[in-house]
Amino acid sequence: MTLSLRIAPSPTSFRYSPAPSTPSGVGLRPVKQRCRIPNSGVAAKTGFCSGVGGVLDSGKSISGSCVARCSLETVNVSVGEVTEVDKDTFWPIVKAAGDKLVVLDMYTQWCGPCKVMAPKYKELSEKYQDMVFLKLDCNEENKPVAQELGIRVVPTFKILKDNKVIKEVAGAKFDELLSAIEAARSG
Repeated sequence: MTLSLRIAPSPTSFRYSPAPSTPSGVGLRPVKQRCRIPNSGVAAKTGFCSGVGGVLDSGKSISGSCVARCSLETVNVSVGEVTEVDKDTFWPIVKAAGDKLVVLDMYTQWCGPCKVMAPKYKELSEKYQDMVFLKLDCNEENKPVAQELGIRVVPTFKILKDNKVIKEVAGAKFDELLSAIEAARSG
């Protein structure tokens, strides 16, 4: 079963308003505005535009005021599978998961214990189909997320609910991870 989550690659959209340099407000100029995905906790999916005339990126002509949609990407997070995330997709996916538990495997490519845990982690994702399983490579590019989550060793597993870490297992401790998942599910 595939769970499609819509995420915004950045938390901004564009609001269009009359350009001051044009006579009688004809023309548009982009103004950044916060963007939100409904029911996800991520900032309004909708941007606004106004003006007497002009053309949006979609090619639609506008007259008066209208609504322009924020550009969104769709990420398929399959239940029963592990989804690779990065610094740009991690938090939007966690927020889009809503009240589902999210299990995060924080690993590195060079880590031996991480490689040992990978197939076991995949088995857990197949067993617990009511949860979202993610993997984050703690490389230089994803360092901001790793630091934000306070990673000290790899692998580290974090269990999140409602955008907050509720359980953590540091190290390749499969039995502890299994116990943490069970505790999170029952609590």
